[in-house]
Amino acid sequence: MKTAYLALVAVFSLSGSTCRGQSGGGDGVAKEGETPAQPAIVEVPGVDTSTLTPRERREFSTYVTEFLAPCPDVPVSLAQCVREKRACGKCAPAAKLVAKSVRDGMSREQVEAAYKNRFAPDRVKNVPVDGSPVKGAEDAPVTVVEFADFECSACGRANPAVQKVLETQKGNVRFVFKHYPLPIHPHGEAASRAAFAAGQQGKFWEMHKKLFDNQRHLEAMDLEGYAKDLGLDLAKFRADAKGQAATDRIDRDKKLGDSLGLKGTPTFYINGREFNFRSDLVGELNEWIEAEVGGAKAAEAAK
Repeated sequence: MKTAYLALVAVFSLSGSTCRGQSGGGDGVAKEGETPAQPAIVEVPGVDTSTLTPRERREFSTYVTEFLAPCPDVPVSLAQCVREKRACGKCAPAAKLVAKSVRDGMSREQVEAAYKNRFAPDRVKNVPVDGSPVKGAEDAPVTVVEFADFECSACGRANPAVQKVLETQKGNVRFVFKHYPLPIHPHGEAASRAAFAAGQQGKFWEMHKKLFDNQRHLEAMDLEGYAKDLGLDLAKFRADAKGQAATDRIDRDKKLGDSLGLKGTPTFYINGREFNFRSDLVGELNEWIEAEVGGAKAAEAAK
């Protein structure tokens, strides 16, 4: 098993030095008078490559033949893992990711980076959720953690999309919120304190919505107005917002984010892997969650 794991890490560590569209087989150089060999087209069950161009299908075929399956104890190619329906449940989603990456016009380096981010064993981070606000079933197969700042405009734009996905994926996802107020936002920490204080009275998610819906109105009077709208005990709300427990919670979340190397907000982790979406947050988040759910079901069925 150790040998297989090392082999997997090795393939995930490829430098991506070849040019896009170049064959991965041999040294890539034809002898004088010979025509460079083209990689054979590989069909992978359950992966639709009909929309790929001939060149893209060759690229896809090269990748699924060269990449090792994303299972530490399965030292076979990704294509073989799918054909043999190996038990880990990750191979079909991995092959679909490769096809999508090729379809999106990614270079080899980008395809390898996306593949590694989703499936390399060393990319899973420990993101503890204890003590943080949680929405969804505790036994859900997928945990999505968001680090956010209530005054961050990008977080505000992302929030409706995230909530839509949570509704669509009800039962499949446990959603966890982490406070990460940025120094550039003068009201970010005060808003986090207000959310924490509302949570002490069982109204975190209601305040969460209020804050994101009113990002331009986060002055102290605004925050108290939201607390009043939610029917909170205002004296307790004020005390909890200023208290040490709020300070500790925010500091703990910020230190965790720093240890993970956060570069900004919002930052998402799905089952411990950083989720980097390109443009379609709803579609890409749904796709990733469904792949995680499918993989979990396949692994359970194989037991």
